[in-house]
Parts: sequence; C-alpha cells; structure tokens
Amino acid sequence: MSVNFKEKAEILKKHLFLKTEPLGIGLLKIGEEKPANFLEPLKDLGYHLSACQSFALSRRSKLALLMTLDDMWCFEPAVGFGLTEPPVDFLEGHNRYPGTASSIEAGKQWASNMPRFAEGKYEGIFSAPLSFFGEKVSPDAVIIYCDPSQLTQIMTAVNWIDGRDVYSRISGHAACVYAVVPAIQDRNFQVVVPCGGDRRRAAAQDNEIIFSFPVEKLEKLVEGLEAIERSGGGLPVKFTLKEEYPLEPVYKKMGLNMGMKLD
Repeated sequence: MSVNFKEKAEILKKHLFLKTEPLGIGLLKIGEEKPANFLEPLKDLGYHLSACQSFALSRRSKLALLMTLDDMWCFEPAVGFGLTEPPVDFLEGHNRYPGTASSIEAGKQWASNMPRFAEGKYEGIFSAPLSFFGEKVSPDAVIIYCDPSQLTQIMTAVNWIDGRDVYSRISGHAACVYAVVPAIQDRNFQVVVPCGGDRRRAAAQDNEIIFSFPVEKLEKLVEGLEAIERSGGGLPVKFTLKEEYPLEPVYKKMGLNMGMKLD
C-alpha cells in the first residue's frame, strides 16, 4: 500500500487540532519478521506494559513499540489480539464477576461479547505515530484520540465519503481491544470509549474519545476532512446563538418546499 503516512498524519493534525499523535497500529503475524526500529518493552525498556500504556507512549512520547505476549502486563489485550488462548476462568465470567458484573452470567456474557482474533495467527502488536510508518512498514489500523468537537468533524468527513453512519461496538472495558479488533475484522470505522484502565493507567483524559479505522480508509477520511474545510465547516467552531440565523441556501429551499415559514 503506497501511502505517504507522514503527509496524512500532518493533514489530520492540521484539520483536527489534535493534542496527541494519530497512531498507526500493526499486527505481527506468527513467523513474520519483526519490523525494524521498534522497541520491545521488556527487552529494551526493562519492564512490561499494558497495551493502553504502549498506545499512550506512542501518541504522547512518539515511541515505536512492539509488544508480544512476554511484554504484556494486562491479559485482556493478549486474549483480544489472539496472542494466546483465552483462560477458562475468563470465558466463564470470573474476570468481571463479582467486581464489575452483577452475576457470573453477566460476566460470562461480557467475555463472550469481547471482540477477539482467533489465536494462532498473530504473535505481536506494534504501535507508533502514524508519521513513523512508510513503505517498509505499514499499519493495519489507525487510532485517533479526540475530543467531542473533533469527533463531530471526523464524523462529518465520514458522512461525506458515502453518506453512511458509523455503527460501533462500545464497552466500558478493554478499549484497546475494541479500538483495534472490530476495525480490522469489520473493515470499518469505530467509535470507542476509553476504558477505566486507559484512564487510570494510560492518562486518557476525561474529554477524550477514540476513533479507529482500517488503514485503507485513511485517504478517503483525509479527503473528506479537506472537503469539509473547503465548504466552510472546519475547526475551530465559531459559536453564535443568533435567532433566525442565515440559513444555507439548500436548507432554506428545502424548508420552504416543506411549507416552513422561513421568509
């Protein structure tokens, strides 16, 4: 895939006023050569990380990190990314019950709902600022941490592409998994809520939301953002609370045709 990721990252940051780097996320297949210039936390840094922490270091400190099962501190992404077989206790609901599930059945239901890749395909996941990627190493997905105003702009660009809305799988848990797995499995855009771990352990802010998508949608999304900017709908939003504000001509025409009293 021939994409100038550095250029696309700069356009995203320019049009969205992002506070942290848009991320590229890649999956390392079993037997595949490890990408060069990625740090492995346990070997190179001397400690384990949770997936949300590696994403945070990539978007905040611009680190390129590759994590295998040996590097991971939290088991949920290891299961979600298919790096290992899920524990029986997890599948039976004990991961959630009694702490964050009303019953063992509710815990089991959540475990069955959590998206995951089948084990036996991938042995690692890597993250870096989107601008880090190039011809030799491409991401499989893109993740953007944004605020609600920026998300509105993104969604407007998504609607510009083909008129379709985004339907997401949203959970209060395992945001790293929900941001990566459905985007790649469904080959579509996702809106994800940062989980408690992402907020407590990886400094996701109260106003941050996650937007993710498979890498092949990057160019169209950028094209949409540029088109919305040209139409006068870019950021920052200029707020007014004027009664009977001037309507866009197409809005006025359709309203008049409906019988609305807009003159």
